[in-house]
Amino acid sequence: MDAGGGDRLALAVVAQHRMATTEQMHLMIAPGARVEQTRRRLAKLRDEGLIDRVTLPQAGRTRAWFVTQYGAEVAGGFAELRDWRPSRLATDRTAARLRAGHVLTVTQTALAFVQDARRRGDMCQPLDWIPEVYHPLGGGEAVIPDALLYYRRTGDSEHDWSMLRAFVEIDRATMGPERLAAKIGAYERLYRYVPVPVGRPRGGTVQEAQEEWRRRYPLFPRLLFVLDGTGSAGVENRLSALRAAARLAGADYIRQVPILAAPLADLLRDGPSAPVWRPATATEQSVSWVAPSAG
Repeated sequence: MDAGGGDRLALAVVAQHRMATTEQMHLMIAPGARVEQTRRRLAKLRDEGLIDRVTLPQAGRTRAWFVTQYGAEVAGGFAELRDWRPSRLATDRTAARLRAGHVLTVTQTALAFVQDARRRGDMCQPLDWIPEVYHPLGGGEAVIPDALLYYRRTGDSEHDWSMLRAFVEIDRATMGPERLAAKIGAYERLYRYVPVPVGRPRGGTVQEAQEEWRRRYPLFPRLLFVLDGTGSAGVENRLSALRAAARLAGADYIRQVPILAAPLADLLRDGPSAPVWRPATATEQSVSWVAPSAG
């Protein structure tokens, strides 16, 4: 592996995104080069035992790449893979094949944000999308979003920018609308969760307890639901369920945390920054997720 060049980036992207097709990898890491260069790079990493692939017959024999156990060990030493946790896909080809549909949809969503940022002059690199970040709720429970997104929005001048963060949930219509909407309540639990201090503080100083999420984020991330695998009627059913769940949430949580939903098809057609998002509190509206007042 060429540690100082594109090989390291390719391995890091495959590892962090869990799985990606050849086309997705090409558009992530080398959109300005010929696709043959990306194919050769992936083949080289496979020859070195760092990544492997499964072929998906139902998708026109598309090749989907994932890290091996050895590749996960190597990538685990990369400083740029913050919050990264190895996936079962690295040791189980069957798990890789069975989870390919969901994982590749998550990667496709990530690619939409990366490409949109490039067009807008914003900053969202492939490694700014971090799948499955563990957020404890106490008692062995946790919230694990499909992805945590970091997105730097550029303003009117060089020094005018803002950092946006979002929890992203991808719904492929494999669960009922009510189960999807229940995630709003799960994130509210995370919003309010204050861990119980263990042991006596040094020096006898008692620190004021605070919510666990404040250890990671200056503001609670936005909550984005990306809807796929269903037609317009299914989308409306899911929006209705999200709206009902938002009505049951605390007013402070709803006021502070934008909760938005959009069909994946709209994101791919118009770009994630377009006004294709429907606020859970006002599903008749359409807004941009990057707008300061979104939600």
